[in-house]
Amino acid sequence: MTLITSYHVPGLYVEDHSIDVPLDWRGLEPMLLAVGSTMRRGAMPAPIAGAPESIKLFYRVICAPDRINDDLPLLLFLQGGPGGESPRPLSPTSDGWIEEAVKHFRVVLPDQRGTGRSSCVDGRTIAALGERAEAEGSDATRSQADFLKRHLASSIVRDFEYLRLVGFGGKPWVTLGQSYGGFLTLSYLSLFPEGVAASFTCGGIPHVPASASEVYAHTFPRMAAKTQQYYDRYPADVERVAALADALEAQKPVLSDGSPMTVERLQLMGSDFGMKPSFERMHWIIDHAFVDGDGTLTCGTSVSDSFLMRAFERTNTRTNPLYWTLQEFIYADGDTMPIGWAAAEEKAHRAEFDTLARPLMFTGEAMFPWMFEQMPELMPFKPAMDLLMEDTSWDKIYDPQRLACNEVPLQAAVYFDDMYVDSFDDMYVDSGLQLDTLSRVGNSHAWVTNEFEHDGLHGSVVFKHLFNEALNRGDLRQIF
Repeated sequence: MTLITSYHVPGLYVEDHSIDVPLDWRGLEPMLLAVGSTMRRGAMPAPIAGAPESIKLFYRVICAPDRINDDLPLLLFLQGGPGGESPRPLSPTSDGWIEEAVKHFRVVLPDQRGTGRSSCVDGRTIAALGERAEAEGSDATRSQADFLKRHLASSIVRDFEYLRLVGFGGKPWVTLGQSYGGFLTLSYLSLFPEGVAASFTCGGIPHVPASASEVYAHTFPRMAAKTQQYYDRYPADVERVAALADALEAQKPVLSDGSPMTVERLQLMGSDFGMKPSFERMHWIIDHAFVDGDGTLTCGTSVSDSFLMRAFERTNTRTNPLYWTLQEFIYADGDTMPIGWAAAEEKAHRAEFDTLARPLMFTGEAMFPWMFEQMPELMPFKPAMDLLMEDTSWDKIYDPQRLACNEVPLQAAVYFDDMYVDSFDDMYVDSGLQLDTLSRVGNSHAWVTNEFEHDGLHGSVVFKHLFNEALNRGDLRQIF
């Protein structure tokens, strides 16, 4: 591993590192590569035209300043997303779980491939790859699609297992998965359980077997309920949001990047409704919706520049374009039916989410074709997205048999009202999707709570509670 630099932020000692990992892990295994074997096994995958053979995996290691030289157990943080970079802590308390974690662990914060400083992927990256593929006489769209497929759980987990072997001497580590990090946790336990001493997850146990269509069939009713909760808290916003939607349709304003501010984009702002205090954030954004006089609703009231700027800040994904790009593909596991824009298909069958319906319903963590047609940061991905939506062959990411026999202690925080992962079925409250999965994972334990929303880990309570439960149960006796 390469140490790039070391430094302090208030209350933390930080090291920046980087290693090279294969872009395409097919036919390679971390253990063999770690001892120098680069020979691929099985059918040789065709090279991805225009793409490099290896990419950079960037990671930070943090600890308390007074424990720099201590032999501490390792905690690997599995970031939410997809497409999210690791935390950039300002202090131990800036991301609540870190304060507790550094009391016990040396914490490893990797940027998942394609994010942050790990060979970051954005619209320019994907466009340049297509140009190189065309110059080599290959199908640019197919190359772009194949490249994006290498940025999902199967590759991410292999990166981390290889990092454990070559960067940390093969020492098993504890994992902490937030949101999509819970998906990665089950992949890790399916593929390389020997690398994990214990696992924690927060709001992110996927349903196995995975299905994007199933997820959105549950998510849209929950999103309608969340929208109604927002309107119940701020009743005047029912009329104000409706007037704003009408004004957007009539005035067709344009955002600072040249993209249209449409009613669909207004609905997308509901993706924040799984975080606290999201209803208040939305209320105050809507408060700035109109420019005339004191902003009271009147016929022909103009949409304000203030609102448009806030809407742009809330909905553009220039800092993490893979978030929407990979959103539905995280559910692809092995040979599947085409995903086929699952969220858009579900929305089309729900009249209450039509842009003309009133009260206007907000959508949640769901991507739609229009985003790749209108948003400049996502437009370069559009041809590859259309191809991937019809794809039926994906890497296998979960092993139900191995999970059933799992011996690695797994402690999961399940948030009762979690909008993002739909913790509970709408009809049968005791048969939630997360709990259904956990019932089929050996040595797993669920802490079910309605005290927190999806971002509960970022406070000071959740990780400490999970850690103490595991410690008191004896799940960490081989570590401490």
